[in-house]
Amino acid sequence: MSEKFYAKSPGNEGYIKNMEVIAFHDLNEDNIFQMALYRTSAGKYYLYCAAFSSMGVTILDVTDAEHPKYIQRLKVVDPVEYPTTRTPKIQIADDLMIVAMSSGGGAAVSSADRGTASKYQNGVQIWSLKDDPEHPEFLSYWDNGVPGGIGVHRFCYNGGRYVHLSSDCAGFEGMIYRILDIADPRHPKEVGRWWLAEQYVDGILGADYDPTAKHNPVFMDKGHMHGPPFVVDQLAYCGYSGAGLCIVDISDVARPKLKGQLKLHPPFSGGLAGSRCHTALPLTGRNLVVVTNEGERFAWMDKEKLTEAQPMNNLHMVDVRNPEKPTLIAEFPYPEVPENFPYRNFNEMMLDVQGPFGPHNVHEPMSNKPWLEDNPNRVYCCYFSAGMRVYDVSDPYYIKEIAYFIPPNPEKRRFPHYPGPLVATTEDCIVDDRGYIYMDCLEDGLYILRTTV
Repeated sequence: MSEKFYAKSPGNEGYIKNMEVIAFHDLNEDNIFQMALYRTSAGKYYLYCAAFSSMGVTILDVTDAEHPKYIQRLKVVDPVEYPTTRTPKIQIADDLMIVAMSSGGGAAVSSADRGTASKYQNGVQIWSLKDDPEHPEFLSYWDNGVPGGIGVHRFCYNGGRYVHLSSDCAGFEGMIYRILDIADPRHPKEVGRWWLAEQYVDGILGADYDPTAKHNPVFMDKGHMHGPPFVVDQLAYCGYSGAGLCIVDISDVARPKLKGQLKLHPPFSGGLAGSRCHTALPLTGRNLVVVTNEGERFAWMDKEKLTEAQPMNNLHMVDVRNPEKPTLIAEFPYPEVPENFPYRNFNEMMLDVQGPFGPHNVHEPMSNKPWLEDNPNRVYCCYFSAGMRVYDVSDPYYIKEIAYFIPPNPEKRRFPHYPGPLVATTEDCIVDDRGYIYMDCLEDGLYILRTTV
């Protein structure tokens, strides 16, 4: 019997450096994806977990981080009435919980399912946490106008009047930047939008597109908003897939304007990887932005189809002191491979051929969320099969990895249709003001960690 309480079985304990595992929760086998944290006026901490391949929000009380308490799975739509609707992303601020709604796009929903769905929700739902954070009150639903499409993906809400969305939009190919006014959260309304010229299909002679089509490498190479549009003062820093980092001036929310751009693809990203430019994370007070290329989940990979070299995906340090001229100044190091790891690297592990390895989500502190750690000298990244990685970025030219945790591999499939290996795949992370790191895993549960450095 393993001595590590989070191990799946003897010999399947994972790998750890300069971190400790505080707790593990299997979430009652709920599938979760992006997480949001909320601290009440009484000092209680709650974790709200959106779902990638199902609908609903899982709520946990993490006030005692060593003993997370499962509260409920909040059903946000009727699964019979809305059979393909998903709830992949979530944001919380100013006592409001905003949930992204998606009825299609990506691997979670098949074209056949989308074609037979009776109803869709594509947009955002707004809920209040003020009176009862364990049983949120529904306030409103905003529809983005594209039934069967991608819906709303990763977005930004830092409190206040505006919600900054990555969302598809009628007449446009791929997700664009859309701004909602929620001064009255029961009656949200769109007040601004921004897009690349080539996305406006209705303005191109003879052009057409299918908003319900699944993602594919050709589409992923194009410029479209992945998000979130990370807003600092009057600028939105946007991961815009094939178009790279786009910095948008939103001093007039009714007429956003492109301020600066840095293309990273090619040479970075491509092939079977995810978003060519995934996230643009400003470091508080430093005129620096961490920009990421998304890798992909090896569990989704059919290794027989991996016949070509896959381009490199990475985290990049970008200087934005002049937002009209964002400049790449440094690269993050390759994740350290543990000494006794059974594979020589993370690109080939469990596939025996090169897969589209790379990072996924990073911890995203925001100024109006004091319950989140906001240390501009540290970056936390869920690196898919390379696990949780923690970096010291105090010197932006000499970035050092200081800690990691590769969780044990799950031993039971929650998604039996996946063709690839059953491997630990870290998805999302969030760090609270007490130093606790919340990390969820595909086909597994929730880990709560803490660094020892």
